[in-house]
Amino acid sequence: MDDRVQRIEERLADVIRQVEDLSDLAARQDREIERLSTRVAMLLEREAQRETEGGGAHLYGDETPPHY
Repeated sequence: MDDRVQRIEERLADVIRQVEDLSDLAARQDREIERLSTRVAMLLEREAQRETEGGGAHLYGDETPPHY
C-alpha cells in the first residue's frame, strides 16, 4: 500500500508542476498579447492619422503603382 501511495504522490507532484508551468506560459502569453494589441492599436491610429492628412496613395493586394 505504501508503494501505491508513493506513486500517487509522485504523479500528483508532476501534475502540480505541469499546471504551474502552464500557468506561467499563459501569463507570458497574456502579457505578449497585451503588448501586441497595444502596438496594433498604435499602428492603426498612426495610419488613420496619415490617411486624414492625405498621406499618399495606398495599394491593396496585387495592384501596381500608377507609375508602372
